[in-house]
Amino acid sequence: MSLILVIEDETQILSNLQEILELADFNVITAVDGTTGLQLAKNKNPDLIICDIMIPGLNGYEVLQKLRQEPKCADIPLIFLTARANRSDLREGMCLGADDYITKPFQPLEILQAVKARLKKRLIPGQAYLKEARKSAKLQQEIKTNQIELQNSNELAQVRESLLRKVSIDLSNPVSNINMAICMLKEAKTEKQRDRYLSILQQECRREIEILNEIDSLRELLSAENTKLLRDYKLLEVN
Repeated sequence: MSLILVIEDETQILSNLQEILELADFNVITAVDGTTGLQLAKNKNPDLIICDIMIPGLNGYEVLQKLRQEPKCADIPLIFLTARANRSDLREGMCLGADDYITKPFQPLEILQAVKARLKKRLIPGQAYLKEARKSAKLQQEIKTNQIELQNSNELAQVRESLLRKVSIDLSNPVSNINMAICMLKEAKTEKQRDRYLSILQQECRREIEILNEIDSLRELLSAENTKLLRDYKLLEVN
């Protein structure tokens, strides 16, 4: 429930205001002079203040002026009560930062409407802040997710590059042996030599086919998700 501070030196009016507000489920604290009211505002940080202008100690204008100079109290809505409703009084209060004026005598509904309107208005910046905070948190999460995906993508690219280098080396060995066997086969003078070099050719061709088959398997294995898993378990390392 919202906490409302009422500063009013007339006992009957103070009692009436307290009863009206408490029946509407507001928590109420009271003060009968401006000095005490200002101290309560600093200590209790109410959600709203209703303050008479002509009160002992600090008057309503002085209370408002000092509140607006206090960082933690500066944004507390303040509604003035006054028996004087001339334009100069209204202008003075508004210049100091008053949120509303209610003239005496007042109706209970008038008080409640003013109070609820000011409390609702005060909530709007807070709600806007929460909305922006949620948007910011969502954006931060998206940035974090994108960074992780980028990191995984970079890791995948590094692993693929490393494996391609290895595959290139592995492929070059059988090719060299095949070239050598072809050259030797041309120079072979006996059937035994030709059979030997043909056997080498067949063996190296099989090695080449096995490597090519491994490339197809690696292409399926090296998805972004699998790469991360393999890296986490140190089954793949980038050189």
